[in-house]
Amino acid sequence: MAAALLASHAATGMQAIRADAAATRPTMKKLIAILALGIAALGHSGAALAQDSAAPAAAAAAAVAPAAAEAAAPAASAAAATPKPDKGDVAWMLLATLLVIMMTVPGLALFYGGLVRSKNMLSVLMQVLVTFSLIVVLWCLYGYSLAFTEGNASIGAFIGGFDRMFMKGLFDPASGSFAMAATFSKGVVIPELLFAAFQATFAGITCCLIVGAFAERIKFSAVLLFSALWFTFSYAPIAHMVWFWMGPDAYTGPEVVDGLNAKAGWLWQMGALDFAGGTVVHINAAVAGLVGAFMIGKRIGYGREAMAPNNLPFTMVGASLLWVGWFGFNAGSALEAGNSAVLAFMNTFSATAAAVLAWSMGEALMRGKASMLGAASGAVAGLVAITPAAGNVGLMGAIVIGFVAGFACLWGVHGLKRLLGADDSLDVFGVHGVGGIVGALLTGVFNNQALGGPGLVTDWVTAATGSNDVAAQVWVQLKAVGVTVGWSAVVALLAFKFVDLTIGLRVSEEDERQGLDISTHGETAYSK
Repeated sequence: MAAALLASHAATGMQAIRADAAATRPTMKKLIAILALGIAALGHSGAALAQDSAAPAAAAAAAVAPAAAEAAAPAASAAAATPKPDKGDVAWMLLATLLVIMMTVPGLALFYGGLVRSKNMLSVLMQVLVTFSLIVVLWCLYGYSLAFTEGNASIGAFIGGFDRMFMKGLFDPASGSFAMAATFSKGVVIPELLFAAFQATFAGITCCLIVGAFAERIKFSAVLLFSALWFTFSYAPIAHMVWFWMGPDAYTGPEVVDGLNAKAGWLWQMGALDFAGGTVVHINAAVAGLVGAFMIGKRIGYGREAMAPNNLPFTMVGASLLWVGWFGFNAGSALEAGNSAVLAFMNTFSATAAAVLAWSMGEALMRGKASMLGAASGAVAGLVAITPAAGNVGLMGAIVIGFVAGFACLWGVHGLKRLLGADDSLDVFGVHGVGGIVGALLTGVFNNQALGGPGLVTDWVTAATGSNDVAAQVWVQLKAVGVTVGWSAVVALLAFKFVDLTIGLRVSEEDERQGLDISTHGETAYSK
């Protein structure tokens, strides 16, 4: 069953078939008490079986020999039929996991840290680093199980079960064996522990993205408690709804298709395409960030005082690390070192470059000058938009998506931001929300084989591929976007309200003016 517990990063696979110094101490103690979880040690004791001495040795040998001969053939056949992971696939997925970690720490941390004022630089670095660490631990305890196992029959389309709590069953220390997880090709597997590690990085960076929306005024303890709540009740369910299915090897004949489909996530059953997280990661995080920006309120002096970035070179370095790391994010979502990974890799490359050009052009037309910050933001916009489409669209479709996202996200951080009236500090919704929506919808367009896309798997029994009508697929994509927006908004609203009522959301005015580096962490980023 372990091989059937994989999520589908893309319902396609056609190419592959393919998280105040003194004043905050009490709240931190409360937070630690809330988040502390006890882990029971699980062990297996082996029993030694005593063997009786055979009466006459010759008779024993004669009795055992025929049985051994009969068992040999089926045992050899079973061993041959059991898929084993390819070392190339394992090496690639290990590298992809490392690349996504690099995206977050230090990539996202430096990108965000350079954008805030110098008095808040370390606070953002801390929020990213510690949130990521928190979510990785929660993922190992229960998050992976909720996202990527089969759930109860009544709610299994929305959330998984508890089969993998505390990573149970992924590794057997007694035998030294590892559970295997399916990919998108029949008979091709990777260690499930590796898949769980890869997915942990997605959960971690998603929660870290949110902190940019309310940077420079939220309590550190509030960030952590909110992240734990939102991860549990929004990230895990959305990941399950979009990516969980029973795996290609389970589809052995037409008679099992309906039953297997019914066990998959709700949005997977709809046919939503999300190769690497347009809905699960970017739209999900962006909506939560926007809700937080509204509920926490604007920064003191917002709109009246200069709030220029403190270190644009850091932001440039961060954007560059994000771009490099994103190849692991997108191409790694193919789960194999094959054709689908190559397509996702190239599309991530070209779409991002197109978005940089589009943002720079748009900025030059608007302001008469193209800025480095704009180019870096354009790169992130392109990366966000191509995420759901990476292995789901063709080469020219990816470039179109990048260009559209560059212009759309430029409007998102200027025009849309003014319309919304929220102090989204680092434009999380303008880039990740708008870019994620653009990418998700255009995936429905450019997936079509007539427009150069790879199409999608229409029959997992035979691995046959085809294309849906463009309008029909875009409608499915729009429904997936709507579900993600609504779900994330409700969970974020309730989670922020709970945090506000328990430990409070915002630092004092005095602490905010002093800067969170000193008031919350007792240190500064730069010596004077």
